[in-house]
Amino acid sequence: MSDLAKEKAARLLKKRGSVSSIGSHDFKARETAKFKDSISTLSYIDEPGHHDDNTRTAVQMENTYQLAPYQRFPVVTVNEILKDVLTNYLQEEHYEAELCRQMTKTISEVIKARVKELMVPRYKIIVLISIGQLSDQNMRVGSRCLWDASNDTFSSYAFKNSSLFALANVYAVYFE
Repeated sequence: MSDLAKEKAARLLKKRGSVSSIGSHDFKARETAKFKDSISTLSYIDEPGHHDDNTRTAVQMENTYQLAPYQRFPVVTVNEILKDVLTNYLQEEHYEAELCRQMTKTISEVIKARVKELMVPRYKIIVLISIGQLSDQNMRVGSRCLWDASNDTFSSYAFKNSSLFALANVYAVYFE
């Protein structure tokens, strides 16, 4: 990973107020340096066991027997959030594998925070971001889930600039 890409990723993380192990995946950059035309990376959640050691106390709640939401999930508003965040973060960016790896984490956390600000009760939010290099190739994305068609929903937005594409999906699953 180049020093410029490390600096960009560090600035983005500093803005967000988070610290990540950017240099821990440098071995992959050295390993793939011999294949300059095609770089493929797989991103995992940061190393397990490095999460907060604070254990949550179990909260006992009574059953509400509420089987349908009082308020529907605002798909149109979430589409606007996706469009706004992807455009603001990626409009002037060029594709670099390590930078995009960090950007997916940053963008997904920003989107999740903005969707949670809508305060839609009893929905679990799942945010998936895919960023790839824009060249002469295709990509197909499929997803499956145990789904209640009457209450669960999703929102999706695709972004493209001169060197990269991004696909953002937000799934809202109603929690009975």
